[in-house]
Amino acid sequence: MSPSRPHVLVIGAGTGGMCLAHGLRRAGISVAVYERHRTRTDGLLGYRVGIGPTGSRALRECLPPELFDTFIATCARSPRYFNVITQRLRHTASFELRPDTDPVNTDRSVARMTLRQVLLTGMEDVVHFDKTFTRYEQHDDGTVTAHFADGSTAVGDLLVAADGTHSAVRRQYLPHAVTRDAGSINIAVKIPLTDHTRSLLHHRILEGISLIFAAGGIMGILHVMEFKWDTRGTVKSGIGSADAELISRWPGLLYDNTRDYINIIIWSAARRFPADVMQRRGNDLVLLALELTRGWHPHLRELIARSDPGSCLPIKVATSEPIPPWKPSTVTLLGDAIHTMTPGRGVGANTALRDATLLCRQLTQATTGDKTILEAVGDYEAQMLPYGFARVADSLKNNGTDGDDPLYHPVLGPLALLGARGYFGITSRVPKLRRKFVDDLYAYRGAED
Repeated sequence: MSPSRPHVLVIGAGTGGMCLAHGLRRAGISVAVYERHRTRTDGLLGYRVGIGPTGSRALRECLPPELFDTFIATCARSPRYFNVITQRLRHTASFELRPDTDPVNTDRSVARMTLRQVLLTGMEDVVHFDKTFTRYEQHDDGTVTAHFADGSTAVGDLLVAADGTHSAVRRQYLPHAVTRDAGSINIAVKIPLTDHTRSLLHHRILEGISLIFAAGGIMGILHVMEFKWDTRGTVKSGIGSADAELISRWPGLLYDNTRDYINIIIWSAARRFPADVMQRRGNDLVLLALELTRGWHPHLRELIARSDPGSCLPIKVATSEPIPPWKPSTVTLLGDAIHTMTPGRGVGANTALRDATLLCRQLTQATTGDKTILEAVGDYEAQMLPYGFARVADSLKNNGTDGDDPLYHPVLGPLALLGARGYFGITSRVPKLRRKFVDDLYAYRGAED
């Protein structure tokens, strides 16, 4: 079997697509990424992404070493605690998390826009912006042509769909692979972190991620994102010299307006929201969030009221329907393009990064003659589909992301809330159970099975 050097077309410059592009280029495989947004500053707000051990391993494997170090340097301060609180800011449970001294085996907080800028660094010759994919054609000679809205085309040996939940590639390639509404809606708000807003929160909440089990069928999460640069984009004092040097010479900060902030997301069953919620923006959405959180602690409501209206966003939670395997070809998919999952377990980005690394390994074997491109794609899909759809199922069962969760039932809801609070309360107070909870959390977020 003779080795070949394929040219890979990646549709979408998101987390998984860019990780794959870095890995392929490091392996000497030609790659081009096509992104529908017009510039590298478009498309993503600065909300948090949790990168666990699985995602960190993937990034370390695929990125150039200095860029991986830049990724670590540009993460927000890692959470020290996982908290469960009530809407009145009473602590139900608090679990101490592992320190971030290990570059991989920990949980890291990343702003989406910052991670985007890290992954775009040094890829100016690879990423093509303002390219909206419309369709593809597969040819008898084994090549595939991608067509774009501006009339241009690109030809490669493999086309990878990394274009997210509403993937245009998936619609053509696997029309039976559909996503459905999970039945819940989120409202996300972003509040500047100032001395005053900091003073409204207990130190464990400031230094952790806090899950809010609220009465009345409303859920929430609060996390504080503090970075190593200030409001002017200047490295803060007290930052280690190595990180300070990486950040100061990193060009991505020129495109990233992410600054210290508090992120609050509230969610509930879709039926609790007005019919036009997905069309609302700005102050209208902030007022709706305040309406939904009547009876919450005044400090939480003040934070919501102080949120940046321009960052307020409604999100309809979606989930993929599992499908059986298909015959491999010169088109494949990764991340949300094939296994969209709810935020219930917080592993969507990590699973996309895992996909990217696995596909990169398989395609690298094709270049050495160990297998053909189609065999590489088939082996990738045979592993990706089981773990991907398993994560989809897991995410749907957690923290009220399914609109049919008992938490939202008018009669069973109070009992379900009492049970959830009781579970976390007991688990956090019994040392053996507390250790197991934290160990299981890291094991799941670092899984490779």
